[in-house]
Amino acid sequence: GDKTFFVLTNLVMTPGQTQSRCAELPNPSTTCADDCDCIEGYNDPRGNGIRTGLCENYSSTVKTCEVLSWCPLELDSKLPKRALLAAAENFTVLIKNSITYPKFNIHKKNILPHINSSYLNTCEFSRKTDPDCPIFRLRYIVSEAGEDFQDMAVKGGVLGILIDWSCDLDWWAGKCHPKYTFRRLDNTHLFNNVAPGYDFRFAKYYKTPKGEEQRTLFKAYGIRFDVIVFGTAGKFGIVPTIVNVGAALSFLSLVPMVTDWFILTCMKKRDLYSRQKVTYLVEEPEKESTSMSTTYGTQ
Repeated sequence: GDKTFFVLTNLVMTPGQTQSRCAELPNPSTTCADDCDCIEGYNDPRGNGIRTGLCENYSSTVKTCEVLSWCPLELDSKLPKRALLAAAENFTVLIKNSITYPKFNIHKKNILPHINSSYLNTCEFSRKTDPDCPIFRLRYIVSEAGEDFQDMAVKGGVLGILIDWSCDLDWWAGKCHPKYTFRRLDNTHLFNNVAPGYDFRFAKYYKTPKGEEQRTLFKAYGIRFDVIVFGTAGKFGIVPTIVNVGAALSFLSLVPMVTDWFILTCMKKRDLYSRQKVTYLVEEPEKESTSMSTTYGTQ
C-alpha cells in the first residue's frame, strides 16, 4: 500500500465453498423453533446470506434459519492459538526514504553516503550498534514498540515506523540524519478490546472438472506496518533574527533604552550623539541688586 506494508502471520481457511443453501451460524438472532421464525428474503446485515424461510438443523441440539450463501460457512472462532506463520518474525524489510526541504535546497535520503552495496548485504538496524542501516528485522521492530511478536501475530495489529527528519542546517551542526522510532497504533486497551487486532478476507475462485464454481475463503491476520515520515528544518538567518529581536523589544517598550545604550557605548561618534542628545544647563546664582540714594542739602 501507500506508505504501508502487510505481513501475514495467521490464517483461517474455508475451502470448497459453493453457492448453495445451508443453516446459518447459531446466535440469538438466527436460532429458530420452526419456519415461522425465519422471514423469507430477509438479509441480516451481520449474517451470511439471504434467508430462505426454512428452519433447519444446524446440529443435533440447535436449529437456525437457512440462508442462500457460500456454503459451508466460515467458522472464524477456530483461530489457531499459535500463529501459523510464527517464523515471520525473522523477515527483514529494506525501507527507502527521501525528503526535500525546498526552501533550503536540501535533498536527503536514509541510505547515507557512506553506505554501499556490500554494507547493505550484511547490516541490520540496531539502535546501539548500527543506527544507520535501513534494513529492519520485524522481531526487532515489534520489540522496540514494547510488544511480543508471537502474541501480536495471533490476531494481528498495526505498528508505526516513525522516521524523524528534524534537521539543524547550520554549518556548525551540519548533520541531517533520520531517527527511527516504533510504536503500536491500534487499540490495546484491556477494557475496550472489541474486535482487536488486524484482519481482512479474500477469496480464490476456481471451477471443478464438472464446471461447478467454487472458492476458498481466507481470513488473514497479520501486522500492518505504517511508515510515517515527519520533521522540520531550520537555519540561522541574521535578518529574521533582527526582526524578531526588534519585535520583542518593541513589545516590551525597550527599544529606546537599548538604542541609546548601543549608540552611547558602541558607536564611534558617541560623544557627538551625547552632546546633541543631552543639554547641560548651568544655573548661575542671582546677583543682589543694591540701590544707593544720596541727599544733598543747603543751609
